[in-house]
Amino acid sequence: MTVKKNVVKVSIVGEEYTLRSEATPEHTQAVAAYVDQAIRKILGGSNMVESHKAAILAALQITDDLFKARQEASELATTTRRLTADVRRWLPPAKRGTGG
Repeated sequence: MTVKKNVVKVSIVGEEYTLRSEATPEHTQAVAAYVDQAIRKILGGSNMVESHKAAILAALQITDDLFKARQEASELATTTRRLTADVRRWLPPAKRGTGG
């Protein structure tokens, strides 16, 4: 079975791109807008003229945000597992279940 690819036209820092993605057009547009905003923020905060360098710096910032979000999600999952184990001990044995 072939997965349907959506074709979406987006603009990033004034350049038009045609993207093919399995994601919804709205999701693809939101991602492109996020990248556009990140690059424009870098371009606006410096005298850098070269947009490709701004794109690399934006990619680094977005990747840093991703890594931080993954770390926070991992810490949240660990906390949730600990709390679940604590709560499970308070339950009567018949209600504790075997999931872990």
